[in-house]
Amino acid sequence: MAEEKTRVDFNAPKSLVERADSVADVLDISRTRLLIDALEDELEALASDEEFRRRLSDAYYNDRIEYNTVEAVLGREDALRMKLLRASIDRTPPDPKLGDGLPSDESFYDGEVPEWTAASDPESPDDDSRP
Repeated sequence: MAEEKTRVDFNAPKSLVERADSVADVLDISRTRLLIDALEDELEALASDEEFRRRLSDAYYNDRIEYNTVEAVLGREDALRMKLLRASIDRTPPDPKLGDGLPSDESFYDGEVPEWTAASDPESPDDDSRP
């Protein structure tokens, strides 16, 4: 089935149109076919350009463009990758919640709670005696 077409009307410098007409004549194609082919080539080149892809992803991650725009430009596979990455970036880590609160010292240490005591080594210098 043929894709639906949209009429496009734009102004271009006369010299550019004359050049396009000359090239179309040499290639024995219509001006429209030449412009469509040139536009497709340019869009394909942009989709492969790292700087353009960075700008596209920035626009998507900052909600300036929608997913369907990314899919139209990059294709479904690359757009899905970007969508998954965005979903992982947007996630907020959950706050840890303890259902029953913290365990008591006795239950944590299985009954006996160790007590810390300072070492009383007579040969070790006292903290206050350091220079």
